[in-house]
Amino acid sequence: MYTILTLNKIAACGTEQLPADIFRVSSDADSPDGILLRSADLHSYEVPAGLLAVGRAGAGVNNIPVDRYAEKGIVVFNTPGANANAVKELVIAALLLSSRKIDAGINWLQSLSGQTGVAKLVEAGKSQFTGPEISGKKLGVIGLGAIGVLVANACNSLGMEVYGYDPFLSVDAAWRLSRGVHKAPGVDAILAECDYITIHIPLNAQTRGMINADSLAKVKNGARVLNFSRGELVDNAAIKDAVSNGLVSCYITDFPNEELLGVNGVIPIPHLGASTPESEDNCAVMAAEEIREYLLRGTIKNSVNFPDSDLPYTGKKRFCVLHKNIPNVVASLTKEVANRGVNIDNMTNRSKGPYAYTVIDVDESELTGLEDKLRGVEGVIRVRVI
Repeated sequence: MYTILTLNKIAACGTEQLPADIFRVSSDADSPDGILLRSADLHSYEVPAGLLAVGRAGAGVNNIPVDRYAEKGIVVFNTPGANANAVKELVIAALLLSSRKIDAGINWLQSLSGQTGVAKLVEAGKSQFTGPEISGKKLGVIGLGAIGVLVANACNSLGMEVYGYDPFLSVDAAWRLSRGVHKAPGVDAILAECDYITIHIPLNAQTRGMINADSLAKVKNGARVLNFSRGELVDNAAIKDAVSNGLVSCYITDFPNEELLGVNGVIPIPHLGASTPESEDNCAVMAAEEIREYLLRGTIKNSVNFPDSDLPYTGKKRFCVLHKNIPNVVASLTKEVANRGVNIDNMTNRSKGPYAYTVIDVDESELTGLEDKLRGVEGVIRVRVI
C-alpha cells in the first residue's frame, strides 16, 4: 500500500482518485511515498527517504525545491491548465476594471454614505469615471500557454484586436488558438502597439523582471498592463513610475505586496485567479491522478523536473530509472539487462534538461539482483520496480 501525505486541504474529488485499497491518504503520515499539496512550503521540509513524488495542485512550484528533489529522484508534478478558465475569467474582469474605473467609482459612491440626494450626486459626479470600451482595442498576450490561449480567444470574441507572442508555442496550443488572433513578431511589438498587455509566462531566471524601466519605455502611451502570472515578472518600482507619469494608465496584478497598496492607478487583487471551487477541484483531481499513475505504472505527465513518459503498461516487470542526461547511461542499463540473458520486451527513454527517464519492460519475473545492478550504473539517481 502507498501512503500519500496531504499538506493542505485537498478536495475530496481529488483524493477519491486514489483507491483506498491501494493508497492510504493522511495529513500526518511519517514516511509518505507521495505528497499532495497546494501552497505548503517544502523548502525547509525534511525529505523522507522513501518519498517518490510530489503533486502540486496548481501551476506554480515556487514552494517546492524542484532541483533538489530531482537530485534525490523525486518527481514533482504540477497541474497546468486545471485553473486556466478561472484565471481567464478574472483577466477579462481585470480588462474591464482597468478601462472603466469601476473600482474607483464604487469606492467614491461608498464615500457618499450618509449624504442626502445621492442620486443627484451620482449624476453630477459620474463623469470622472469615464473610461473606454475594450471592443476594437488592441490586446497583446505575452505567453500562449493554457491560460494565454483562453484569454486570447475570449478577447477575440469580445471584439478586441488580439496579438499573441510565445517563442515556445506548443503544437497543442497552436491548434487551440483562434484564427482571429494575430502573431506578434516579439514582445517589443506588443509593448509598442497594444492598448492592453496581459502577461502569461512562467517565472524563471530569464523572465524575472522582464517588465522593467527599459521595457516600459517602449510601451504605447496610456497602455494598461495586467499581470496574472507571477508578481516578480514586473519590476514594482518601474511600473509605479510608469503609472505616476501617465505612460501606463493602469496596472492590475493578482500578486499584491506592500509596495503596490494605496497607489493611484494600481489595482491589486488578492490572488484570486484560481480561487473558484471548480478550479480547486480540477487541480486536486489532476494532481492525484498524476501521482497515482506514476506510482502504479511509472507514467510521468506534467512533471517540472523529469520528462513526460507514457509507455503502455502491460503488467510485466517494469524497471523505472531516473538518471542524469549524460552519455552511455541507456547503453549501460540495457547491457546489465542483457548480461542476465533477459529479453527487453519494450522500453522508452526521454530527457528533460539535465535529467532523463528510462522505462524497461521485461518478460521474466525472477530478476533477483538486477535492480541493484541498474542502481550501480553511473548517472543513475533512482530505480523503481513495478
